[in-house]
Amino acid sequence: MSHPLAPRVAAYLAAKMPHAADVSVEAMERISGGASRETYRFRATWQEDGKTHERKMILRRDPPASLIETERRVEFEAYRAFFGSAVPVPEMLWLEEDEAHLDHPFFIAAEVAGFQASPQTLFAGGYDAVLETVAERKWTILGEIARADPRETGLPAVLEAPALDACWKRELDYWEGMIDRDEAEPMPIVRAAIRWLRANPPPPAQKLSVVHGDYRTGNFLYDEAGEIHGVLDWEMAHLGDPLEDLAWGLNPVWEFGRGLAGGLIDQSKAVAIWERASGLKADPKALHWWILFNCVKGQGIWVGSAGAFNRGGNREPIMIYPAWWLLNAQDRAILKVMGKL
Repeated sequence: MSHPLAPRVAAYLAAKMPHAADVSVEAMERISGGASRETYRFRATWQEDGKTHERKMILRRDPPASLIETERRVEFEAYRAFFGSAVPVPEMLWLEEDEAHLDHPFFIAAEVAGFQASPQTLFAGGYDAVLETVAERKWTILGEIARADPRETGLPAVLEAPALDACWKRELDYWEGMIDRDEAEPMPIVRAAIRWLRANPPPPAQKLSVVHGDYRTGNFLYDEAGEIHGVLDWEMAHLGDPLEDLAWGLNPVWEFGRGLAGGLIDQSKAVAIWERASGLKADPKALHWWILFNCVKGQGIWVGSAGAFNRGGNREPIMIYPAWWLLNAQDRAILKVMGKL
């Protein structure tokens, strides 16, 4: 049975490919996970130049409500900025902000097929021999993102460029605001962390970088040799302090209970790989500030997810799962980073 969206997507593709005929969309299915947008994979086929063409594609459609509020144009342009570079990303095909086509804005990308993204699969035993290879690639790629000149990516056209000494405050103000809006009950641990962060600000960023915003194990596609073929989920991309991205990957909740950075290698090794690839230095005190900040950011996301569920805008199970799984774990991570646990 065809997915209800399939004929509408086929009609959209036909309009975007005027030289194509008999456009059809097959094997359309929603991919589980991905709480920020609805994600579907499908196979498009069409006739052109006397030949049958086929391509696997991904549809990312805005949901009725999300755990984070982001601009799909930012995500689309961030992918495009790095396509063909040392940072592997899928090719972006079309961005559509008119809700008339599929009820919500969306974009369509080429699928990078045949690889894994799940941390649970990565840590189930079958990939133990390549975990260090994955780690080397993971933090090397993050270093490449930090090294990139934002002006050459074109992203300053769609992203605000803060002053170097204002990066930290802009991010902390934003995520504290999200917690103010969405918390369902008092959160004394995260409030203590926010007070400490404001009383002990980090030094100005050493450069302005593209910040992926959610670069962690689980948001890249890997294979059995440990190679990474695609960095995903750029919806929180922005310009800021490159240490912010490194620190998000060092948030203790992404250790997956293995006591290792990203569940992969010692934190010192991860930082050394990132420094070598980025050409930057990770000042330990500044990095500590950003790790604690990312614990606050994490709580902002988790309470936001619960808030969207509680307000009734989106009752998908994926919306309540992050809050159920991570709120207490994130509090424990805050206490650990603050030296209180």
